[in-house]
Amino acid sequence: MKTLRLLLGDQLNIKHPWFKSVDDDVVFVLFEMRQETDYITHHIQKVIGFFAAMRQFATDLESAGHHVIYYKITDPNNTHDLVENLQNIIKNKDISSFEYQLPDEYRLDQQLQNFTKTLSIKFNTVDTAHFYTKRNDLKTFYEGKKQFVMENFYRGMRKKHDILMEYGNPEGGKWNYDKSNRKKWKNEPKIPTYKYFKNDVTEVVSDIEKSGIKTLGNWNEKTFNYPINRKQALEQLKYFCENLLKHFGDYQDALHTDEVYLFHSRLSFAMNIKLISARNVVDTILNYYRKHEDEIDISQVEGFIRQVIGWREYMRGMYWALMPEFKTGNYLQNKNKLAHFFWTGNTKMACLKHAITNSLDNAYAHHIQRLMITGNYALLTQTNPDDVDAWYLGIYADAVEWVQLPNTRGMSQFADGGKIATKPYVSSGSYIQKMSNYCDGCHYNYKKKTETDACPFNSLYWNFLDDKRSLLGSNHRMKMMYHLLDKMSAEDLSAIKERANHIIENQDEY
Repeated sequence: MKTLRLLLGDQLNIKHPWFKSVDDDVVFVLFEMRQETDYITHHIQKVIGFFAAMRQFATDLESAGHHVIYYKITDPNNTHDLVENLQNIIKNKDISSFEYQLPDEYRLDQQLQNFTKTLSIKFNTVDTAHFYTKRNDLKTFYEGKKQFVMENFYRGMRKKHDILMEYGNPEGGKWNYDKSNRKKWKNEPKIPTYKYFKNDVTEVVSDIEKSGIKTLGNWNEKTFNYPINRKQALEQLKYFCENLLKHFGDYQDALHTDEVYLFHSRLSFAMNIKLISARNVVDTILNYYRKHEDEIDISQVEGFIRQVIGWREYMRGMYWALMPEFKTGNYLQNKNKLAHFFWTGNTKMACLKHAITNSLDNAYAHHIQRLMITGNYALLTQTNPDDVDAWYLGIYADAVEWVQLPNTRGMSQFADGGKIATKPYVSSGSYIQKMSNYCDGCHYNYKKKTETDACPFNSLYWNFLDDKRSLLGSNHRMKMMYHLLDKMSAEDLSAIKERANHIIENQDEY
């Protein structure tokens, strides 16, 4: 009686109950498949990272005594289709029972549900034991409510799990220190040398090249710098606590041309492939904070924890509550193509050039670069959210659909009509200047609107508001901006719209 247990590429949780003991009658399988590399074009570093982490995980399982079948991308037995691989192994290995951990991607969930309907053997599903919440918890939490406000969920999570709470009230007297998390970084305080890992991925890269997988982005090294196993993830977390946490909250929204990561943890890839759990991260952060409360302000800690138990758990819950309809939503009816420079970084707009080049070079950008630079521009140019989704899902190493889709289509592009964000996250050049040094030395002037050297964000912003008035004009959070738009003369608005439309029609000239 043999049991086959499937592990997907983002289910590398060595602390899962499955691995507490060794059972000779259990076989674990992991596959590197063209099914997963080809359904969208991924960043080369993303593919490298997934394969390197999966191979390391398989090695760790075998070292612990578990029986593992692993198909590399070059394996002749690999059909590159999940169902076909499973069918062949079940037949050839005399498997009598099949089990899998619930996927966090709707596409794979449907594929496995359909597969199990064809099985003549027993099958079972289990939780991934990674998140605080279950997949459908948010659907229950917001049942009967018209708005799905994250803050309500976040406060509920704090109470339920007794995180930064004192006698039923928020520690420090505030639930949210977001207003303290918006400082502009001006080369002080100094940022310690980043924690890099030198994971030798020569063989992985060679296999990717042999397979002819189409990728995007840049790769000029022999090593992969993000954690690929639990030990490294814990080292990264420890480094964050000791070196970056004390300034994280203040500068989590900051942008700077000289810094790729600022005070961010670089843990998102490790967390999203489940090397380390959300609870593990939060408990470690809190334990460190308790020992260093005289050095670290609560606003720094709350800012980080909000990202994990608020934003991250909320996005996953909303994904499962709103799929599959959510994936095709286009409330603002945007149809334009994504600018070609999103694949090259070749633009005279300094903010976009920096954010995109950073993404191409590192398969990384922090949340404000994604939301208020690249996402803001894509929305203001009224880009089809399908194009925006494809770019975001492909370019970032940490991008898996449960977190990428609600962030992009919902929060960034407002394509859901306000289910996740209460207003579109759009801004003119003034916000970018306020939060960064991107505007210093830029070809364009953030103070101008219609001149040839005017920041494109300015005319695009007012043109967007005017074009979308019928859809956004009644939004109470947009009233002030529409009031300012109404004060604009017809002549000025006409000049702004002419400039904006020229930008939209000729994006790669800018």
